[in-house]
Formats: sequence, structure tokens, C-alpha cells
Amino acid sequence: MVRYPALIDGEDGAFGVVFPDIPGVVAMGSTIDEALINAEAALRDYAVETERDGDELVDASPLQFVKTPPGNQLVSIPLIRTSGKSVRAGLTLDEEVAEFISTEARRRGMTRKAYITWVVRRIAAMGG
Repeated sequence: MVRYPALIDGEDGAFGVVFPDIPGVVAMGSTIDEALINAEAALRDYAVETERDGDELVDASPLQFVKTPPGNQLVSIPLIRTSGKSVRAGLTLDEEVAEFISTEARRRGMTRKAYITWVVRRIAAMGG
């Protein structure tokens, strides 16, 4: 999986994310976490649109070569693609963890599969 450098700036209530390698691809959020999640979605949309147009994706710069302006924070955002194909992943979980997943999925009106996918995307977008 490729990760693109991104710059975060802003203040509580209004954070923005830009991709130095991809002018025009931006994201916003009222929190840093929300801005990072939106940046992952914006990056995925960029990839879909670029490939749909028959163009190649821009190569991601190594983080050490990205200039970080004062007041900005440098992070990397993963390009998480979806294939539409499901694979079986046998997991053994602690019963309390499994119950938490089930409860949270129900609370959010999601399947367990959708909830786990959503959580993994969030963690990846936050640089986890």
C-alpha cells in the first residue's frame, strides 16, 4: 500500500489537509481525526477519477523530501483501495472484544464486517 505525504493545518473546529504531490486534492474536518479520515476518502476519490480518465497516479514523495511550512504538521495518508472482492479471514477474538464489535456495529446500524472495515480505515487514516 502506498502512503502519500499530507500537510495538516488549522485550529480547533477547522482543520485542512493538502497533498503536496497532488495539487487540488484537499480535505477538511472539524477535528484532526475527521480531517484525516476525509483526506483518506479524498485520496481514494483522486485515484478512482485519475484511473477512470486513463491517467497514471502521481508517485508519492518520500516524507523526508517534503518541506513542512511553519504551523503545518506532516503526516502520511494511505491509499486504501477496495476491490469489491471479499476474502474470509478467520479470527479468534476475546469474547468481550467480539461483543464490543457487535454492539458498536448495531448501534451504528452497520454489519460487523462494515464496522471492522470502517475502524481499520479510520486507524489507517490516522497513521496507525
